[in-house]
Amino acid sequence: MDIEIVHARSNKPLVSLNDQVGTNTVGDIKRAIASKKAKYRDVNRQELRMEPKGKALKDEDTLASLNLNSGAMLYFKDRGVQIGWITVFLCEYAGPLFVYLWFYRRPWLAFGEVAAESSEQVVHIAAACWTFHYAKRILETLFVHRFSNATMPLMNLFKNCSYYWGFAAYIGYHVNHPLYTAPSVDQMYAGLAGFALCELGNFSIHLLLRNLRPAGSKVRKIPYASANPLTWLFKFVSCPNYTYEIGAWISFTVMTQCLPVGFFTLAGGYQMAVWALGKHRNYRKEFKDYPNRKAIIPFVL
Repeated sequence: MDIEIVHARSNKPLVSLNDQVGTNTVGDIKRAIASKKAKYRDVNRQELRMEPKGKALKDEDTLASLNLNSGAMLYFKDRGVQIGWITVFLCEYAGPLFVYLWFYRRPWLAFGEVAAESSEQVVHIAAACWTFHYAKRILETLFVHRFSNATMPLMNLFKNCSYYWGFAAYIGYHVNHPLYTAPSVDQMYAGLAGFALCELGNFSIHLLLRNLRPAGSKVRKIPYASANPLTWLFKFVSCPNYTYEIGAWISFTVMTQCLPVGFFTLAGGYQMAVWALGKHRNYRKEFKDYPNRKAIIPFVL
């Protein structure tokens, strides 16, 4: 069969592919496009749809399963120059780690000669918690996470790094400032306990999700709680990793009593709620027997 590929936005022809067979996959079509158009040699840059504003087709879908006949048309979207997810995450997480520690270990570079190593216990605990959090993220990126997509648009790297690095500087400046006022000891330890619990819970969820997807595959399954009590949030929400992440930053806010941390928690919480709602909708569409759960906040959202 012959397949016409046109740009989704302009409807202008991109390439004609002849002599395709029904057993060919969308991935095969992308590779055929790459062989004819050098600009799109990276197949991760390509997205194919049945409709101009339709959903992206999966690489494993066959032409026959899509009911495509000779003369059919597929719509092409250029996803832009791509970069690997692992590279993006390492840049996102290594930056905040070093930026914050710069304010913590070298305060005089930011605050001048009046700065000295803080005598406030919470300042040192906050630095340890911040270091633990981002070191954990880096290690999870390298050894735990399995990504369904190999790449993401390069421009996202600059956007994401600006967000993480900027907030790291904003928070690091205030928590390590010579005039920083520490909360009470009880408040500090309550926040620390909540932070530690949520970090452990977040890690438990990531391990469970990793075990759902065999290495090198894009298999999707319904996640269920395991014997680990920290995974029991799956009984109530679809994305407990985000629930724990928000809980960790609420706890960090309580522990440090720092307004910039609160702003970071609100911004991150909003974005994670958007992601969780999207994943929750996808779960319900994909799995007809999906359990009755909320997206991110038990019984509420």
